[in-house]
Amino acid sequence: MFNFLPTIILRHRKENLKKCSLRGLETRKDLQFLNYPCTHYPDLSNYISLSLDAKELTAEDAKYGLFLIDGTWNLAGVMARQVPYSKSTQYRSLPKDIRTAYPRKQTGCIDPARGLASVEALYMAYLILGRNPAGLLDHYYFKEAFHRNNTKYHRFYETQTSHEETPSFQDENKTQ
Repeated sequence: MFNFLPTIILRHRKENLKKCSLRGLETRKDLQFLNYPCTHYPDLSNYISLSLDAKELTAEDAKYGLFLIDGTWNLAGVMARQVPYSKSTQYRSLPKDIRTAYPRKQTGCIDPARGLASVEALYMAYLILGRNPAGLLDHYYFKEAFHRNNTKYHRFYETQTSHEETPSFQDENKTQ
């Protein structure tokens, strides 16, 4: 059994919870929600923060916890500048071909075609890291469209049997 660090989600206090894609996940034991602004941040030295302009996330990153910022793109940028990241905090991106199903105008995003809803990013990161994503999309209205947009990743997850046997997505792509 592989023990994972909890996923830490920093949610802006102005986030509209009626539209928040992470709504309904607050009671999960593998997720820890913090409200921004935050007076005390946990140590992020063993965590990965997702970014659009970083090295791609792989199964080899499973030893790290996941740190997500939940807010509009404009607010997320401000929030990220305020977080006291450790010098050892890693930055990773999700594969470039993952597409959102969340219908919105992407303002403030450096690559609108790749801008995912928070729950979509969380779900895909869990798949890549070999974590069990069961239940993450249960409350997500656009779940079916997201699955259709990213079929190859869902097929990949369905064929996994355990974390120890999980190849990276790069390995799967080379064999196809």
